[in-house]
Amino acid sequence: MAHVCVAVGRSRAAGDRPSLAAGAQQLIHDNGVTYNIYGDSRGLDRPWSLDPIPLAVDEKEWQIIENGLAQRATLLNMILADCYGPQRLMADGLLPPELVLGYPNFLRPCHGVKLARWLHLYAADLGRQPGGGYCVISDRTQAPSGAGYALENRIVLSRALPDIFRACSVQRLAAFFRQMREMLASMAPRRKENPNIVLLTPGPYNETYFEHAYLARYLGYTLVEGADLTVRDGRVFLKTLGGLQPVDVILRRLDDDFCDPLELRSDSSLGVAGLVQAVHLGNVAVVNALGSGLVESAALMPMLPTLCRRLLGEELKLPSAPTWWCGEPSALGYVLDNLRRLVVKPVMPSVNVKPVFGETLSADELQMLQQRIRQRPMDFVAQQQLPLSTAPVLTRGAFEPRHVALRVHLTAAGDGYAGMPGGLARFSATPDTLNVSMQHGGGSKDTWVLTSGPVDTFSLLPITGQSVVVSRSGSDLPSRVAENLFWLGRYVERAESLCRQLRGLLLRVASQGSGEVGPETAALFALLVNADANDPLPLLKHTGINVGGVEELLAITADAAHPGSLAAILTNARSLGAVLRDRLSVDAWRIIHGFDRGLPAQVARRSPQMSDVLTALDNLIVMFAALSGLAAESMTRGFAWRFLDMGRRLERAIETLRLLRCTVVPAGAGQALLLELVLEIADSSMTYRRRYLTDLQPAAVLDLLLQDEGNPRAVAFQLVSLSEHIGKLPRGNSNRRRTAQEQIAIRCLSGVRLADVEAVSEVGSGERRARLDEMLAALMDHVQTLSDAIGQAYLSHAGASHQLGALPPMTNL
Repeated sequence: MAHVCVAVGRSRAAGDRPSLAAGAQQLIHDNGVTYNIYGDSRGLDRPWSLDPIPLAVDEKEWQIIENGLAQRATLLNMILADCYGPQRLMADGLLPPELVLGYPNFLRPCHGVKLARWLHLYAADLGRQPGGGYCVISDRTQAPSGAGYALENRIVLSRALPDIFRACSVQRLAAFFRQMREMLASMAPRRKENPNIVLLTPGPYNETYFEHAYLARYLGYTLVEGADLTVRDGRVFLKTLGGLQPVDVILRRLDDDFCDPLELRSDSSLGVAGLVQAVHLGNVAVVNALGSGLVESAALMPMLPTLCRRLLGEELKLPSAPTWWCGEPSALGYVLDNLRRLVVKPVMPSVNVKPVFGETLSADELQMLQQRIRQRPMDFVAQQQLPLSTAPVLTRGAFEPRHVALRVHLTAAGDGYAGMPGGLARFSATPDTLNVSMQHGGGSKDTWVLTSGPVDTFSLLPITGQSVVVSRSGSDLPSRVAENLFWLGRYVERAESLCRQLRGLLLRVASQGSGEVGPETAALFALLVNADANDPLPLLKHTGINVGGVEELLAITADAAHPGSLAAILTNARSLGAVLRDRLSVDAWRIIHGFDRGLPAQVARRSPQMSDVLTALDNLIVMFAALSGLAAESMTRGFAWRFLDMGRRLERAIETLRLLRCTVVPAGAGQALLLELVLEIADSSMTYRRRYLTDLQPAAVLDLLLQDEGNPRAVAFQLVSLSEHIGKLPRGNSNRRRTAQEQIAIRCLSGVRLADVEAVSEVGSGERRARLDEMLAALMDHVQTLSDAIGQAYLSHAGASHQLGALPPMTNL
């Protein structure tokens, strides 16, 4: 460890160390790495904390750790097989029945399940003892987390310290994930060449959701929630746009009792009803097996040496931290007498019950804890408070000691287990505390296992010679994902439209000074504050729009509490992007994640500088263009791309129709200024100038923005694209009659194509183009009906609906 720190210190002058930490944290931010803490004010945006100084482990020390944990995983697997099978250990008195049968982590519906292996993935938290050796503090057997964070930590540090990383001969992590992927493929009940493997997540509000999405993308699996799966005739299926697809293996990140509301926890909506039955029938493999959380109990630790001798015929290689289960009379007496020096935990790990450090309790609190233990001693375990070793952490440009614990991951490999050469090291928030929890202000380190031999440069790509079934299918898109992509497209398009409108407004306010404003400025106000588009004339005649009104509009626009504001729409887009992490490229995610550096930051203060706001709007518009470019050039033309693009096309059609109603329907003074405005916002000014050398004419503008199927900003272009997308979507049966969605799209497109722009451009009474207004209003209704029809056909079973609200009424106009 010391030579790594020396290398970092020599490679960076003391004054450059803060930039090293800042660089690593910037990569964390750009990659969107988060760790969600329930109740944290930052919600889903709490950034992951990574120290740029790695924790180094030498090769010999790592072999001791890996061998000891492989033995421990084998032992725990055998205990699980016995508890859910013949239960000889309880019959022979080696396991107290109350530790198995009396606790909720023993899943009775899973008793009798025939499995070749119960524990496929295993993790252990290790602490270094004063003598230098490691001991196990806790076992993680349900759905061990941390491997994805360890991988992300490695990617970040290998970029932040590339020269040192190469010089230190650090063992790579990719081989571990290859072994993990091979293990999961081998679990398929029917031994397919390409089994359907899904990663089951509780959803985006789970504290480690980033890791779920990250691993799904890295391993190439479909990320699913419980609602995406269904059990039919004892088999698990994935609900996709193309129909039900059988699932062979479920890599779960869901606790045992949440997995099946029918057999296990009835109040859970996170699992899959009937999953336990499918497992009993052998039609699906679940990793780790349902019920494996039983051996996470720290109460088993004092019994492991005896069980190891009985089941494996050998001594336990890696000791546990000294632990006492209070259900044993002798252990209870010791715990009550030495409570000050111990850490008290519940028998079954729980996120709602935290370990209690005896040394931190007052006399009254200590007495209350003793009473609780005496009342139900079998519910408590106590561990010796280990003086965890320390490691240097870079804080404010200087090295400071922090207590460290190391989480190591293993995967089943053949008849045994293989470890990930590295792990997730966590350190305490201050030098004085022993609590290394991330939830209490701690941070993480990358763990480097050093080797004296050659470094394995394997990459997680298909193995040479491995058979692959060539496929171009895109019909495996879950409906929930389709809905999220659809609404991501709508949110991004609405945000771009708002940015263009705001930019047009600010440019005109800046050029017109503090006097009376022109009709185009009033029209933009009407559009932005959602004034009655059927009758925008009251605002057009208003002359009191001033800088104060602009400031109020900008403040509301930057207020995420208003559902129609730009800030709210960008926040929703970022939230959907986070949910879709496994479906987005790294570049696309970075653009979406960067939305928070746009307009809201510039207008959060009162009286912002107009130049700053205009610069922020320009930057956002460039980001939207970059995202559109990535979608156009990098996404395969499957259902995912189609639903993302359909969302954009629908929203662009609606926004263009709203813009035309507010700017072309009025026909009073200042008509030319209004037409110039609409061309600017629709990004079609250059095209119009190239085509027409005359003054701006309403009919020509309508042709360009309404009927021109070659103009990507025209309504007709959107409807043509929508018709094509809808025609490629799956049909519920073999009937080739046009669907309701196709009929509506054709009706809309036909109406646009047959419109007589010269006739509807004629001015009627009241300085309005009433026929044009009627036509545009009807088109808006049809487009909204089309959106509803798409939702009912493909998205209606998904979760809570999304809404694109409007800005609230203005007061300072």
